[in-house]
Amino acid sequence: MAVEMTRAQVFSKRAFDLAGALLGMLVLGLPALLVGLAVAASSRGPVLFTHNRVGRHGRLFRCVKFRTMRVGAEQLGSVTTADDQRVTPLGRWLRRHKLDEIPQLWNVAKGDMSFVGPRPDVQGFADALQGADRVILSVRPGITGPATLRFRDEESLLARQPDPVRYNRDVVFPEKVRLNREYVERYSLRADLRYILLTVLRKP
Repeated sequence: MAVEMTRAQVFSKRAFDLAGALLGMLVLGLPALLVGLAVAASSRGPVLFTHNRVGRHGRLFRCVKFRTMRVGAEQLGSVTTADDQRVTPLGRWLRRHKLDEIPQLWNVAKGDMSFVGPRPDVQGFADALQGADRVILSVRPGITGPATLRFRDEESLLARQPDPVRYNRDVVFPEKVRLNREYVERYSLRADLRYILLTVLRKP
């Protein structure tokens, strides 16, 4: 039987997220402005990219990032590899340094996301979870987490596969489910702090 977080854990996690998001937006305001100007100058299209993602309890929300692909690229599939020609040169650099995810501080502040948790997925994956695995949907999706760190080079991994879409479905996603379920069932604020530290200190 899957074990969900307690009310006290949910409250403390949300309080930490809100305080951290507000501080992060204050500190990263100027860098975010500079990144936005660079995106606008480097390729045609909007500065921000928003897309429906599956959130807590399976509800959809609009996840926001700096745009890293050419306009309309999302219509060609949600799986991205390291050599994906849909990604702009600047977008590739932003992805490598995770700077495209700065706007997700707004999602955290709103309560759509958390700093740590399962990555927000497109429809057809997280919302299709069955049985005890659906405990993953009891928490807000995160900017980072155990699965994110485990597959930090996911795009390079997929680029080496003859069928990236199938490999993502049959190998990567099931392992993410295992890691994310373990995260929820063994949740602690100390673990969240550790995941954040590992994310900040990791080499791009």
